[in-house]
Amino acid sequence: MINDLRNIVKKFIGIDIGGTGIKGVIINGLGNVLAEGSVPTDADKGEEAMMSNIVDLINSMLSSVDIVKREISGIGIGCPGLIDSKNGMVVFAGNLNLKYYPLATEVSERVGLPVKITNDANAAALGEAKFGAGKKFEDSVLVTLGTGVGGGIVIGGKLFEGGNSAGTEIGHMVIAEDGEKCTCGRRGCYERYASARALIAQTREAMSEHKESKMWETYTLETVSGKTPFDYMDTDETAKNVVNKYIKHLACGIINIVNIFRPQVVMLGGGVSEQGERLTIPVQEYLDNEIFAGMTYAPVKVVKATLGNKAGVFGAAALLM
Repeated sequence: MINDLRNIVKKFIGIDIGGTGIKGVIINGLGNVLAEGSVPTDADKGEEAMMSNIVDLINSMLSSVDIVKREISGIGIGCPGLIDSKNGMVVFAGNLNLKYYPLATEVSERVGLPVKITNDANAAALGEAKFGAGKKFEDSVLVTLGTGVGGGIVIGGKLFEGGNSAGTEIGHMVIAEDGEKCTCGRRGCYERYASARALIAQTREAMSEHKESKMWETYTLETVSGKTPFDYMDTDETAKNVVNKYIKHLACGIINIVNIFRPQVVMLGGGVSEQGERLTIPVQEYLDNEIFAGMTYAPVKVVKATLGNKAGVFGAAALLM
């Protein structure tokens, strides 16, 4: 009872910086939303413009619910790129035009509150672990299926970031030796086979090879999306084969992660995860059959993430908890 009261009283700000927009939220320790808002990132206008937008967002959220700064325990920020979370530094974020930028210090000095930062994918993983699909588990992994494959790892309720906060690049483990060339320079990376972009490429290739596919009834090569093969998997053999191949690749990476970290749950996020049980059930079957030593001793669940695009702001706020 006392802890619940403390969690209600404590307040935290979470900021999620994206390439085009910045989202913010004020929550209490129970995850109740007290205020939220968004502003443009304006990264193309320089560091000062972005910083002004962040400060304006924080101040507008505080004033919208009449909360003063002394009531806030601190600010957490999720930022894309390579992040030195220990020193509050954005080492490199290409989309934001930032390099060795002391983001935590800059925000803290302007707002007058303690600030912690982490990579945006790590923030999303912590958000799901604390308030979403992983909240019942101590150990969890988030795998996000978007333009690339990202995610994060939570062990014992705490975010695992690796040496100098540079680890957990889930999308860049190799699942196909000498496979397709990845943007990182390696070949056969997980995201070249399991991302939404990869699924779209796989679908286009299959449609090009099979002009008889029913997918042509609704889609062209230009309008294909990550849901295209799922729309037709029950009525078209080509679409079914695309989905089955994609799920096999997706499961391969998840099994690798599980065999290393053995979390209690793997959560799937990102656009492709909207397919829900069409993904989680077959991936779970692969995992059940191939996990090291079987599922009896330390079972692992595969579920859909639940917080959607709010996972990042909730996880950023949770950096202070």
